[in-house]
Amino acid sequence: MQKIKHFIKTHPHMWWGLYLPVYLILYFVVEHVVTDNYWPTQTVIDNYIPFCEYFVIPYDSWGILLFILGVFFIVKDPESFRRYMWFIAIAYTTATLFCFLVPNGQDLRPAELPRQNICTWILQMTWAADNNANVFPSVHVLGVVAAIAAMWHSPKLKRVWQIAGTVWFVIIAASTLLVKQHAFIDLAAALVWGAVVYVIVYVIIGHKRDKMGLRCGAEDPGREDGHDHSPDPRI
Repeated sequence: MQKIKHFIKTHPHMWWGLYLPVYLILYFVVEHVVTDNYWPTQTVIDNYIPFCEYFVIPYDSWGILLFILGVFFIVKDPESFRRYMWFIAIAYTTATLFCFLVPNGQDLRPAELPRQNICTWILQMTWAADNNANVFPSVHVLGVVAAIAAMWHSPKLKRVWQIAGTVWFVIIAASTLLVKQHAFIDLAAALVWGAVVYVIVYVIIGHKRDKMGLRCGAEDPGREDGHDHSPDPRI
């Protein structure tokens, strides 16, 4: 217990992670509110995108990898964790609110699966847990953008992990289309909105904090201690 208390005391930035249960509450609410009578987001482009159940593996790895990346930043790079969480908080909250205001969904899931195997079984469970509404913009893809941005801004990650992580997260983004969880414009909208959030977090806020000496990968714990507490106007 003392070790846990000491870890929390020396890693106060971890409290930014409390946004995640807040998001999960928002997610489950919107999932139950918006189930039909929505704007269908599929377009003619989606007719040319094949269905491939094997991509459910990278699709379902998304949450696990985002969590692992967050734990790494909590331990190794406090400032990267803050910016990572700010990106996720802004992107996920605005995407969820948009789904409340503009109910949307896609009708791309096949009525019958072309085959039965372990991946179609996993996919059926995935579909059961996540309905086909509330897809624009894709939160999955927003998470991908958040992860890639955080990885490339953290000097604590070796280049090989940055490259490998980027490749896998790009595959995850593609998987949203190939397992028919999202339409093409869901992905495109997430990339556009993710770029806007990137500018807010890493260019506007990040530039100000860099000037304060609060850079990603900073090694000066004294500086961290002085700016690592509850939110204030500077962050």
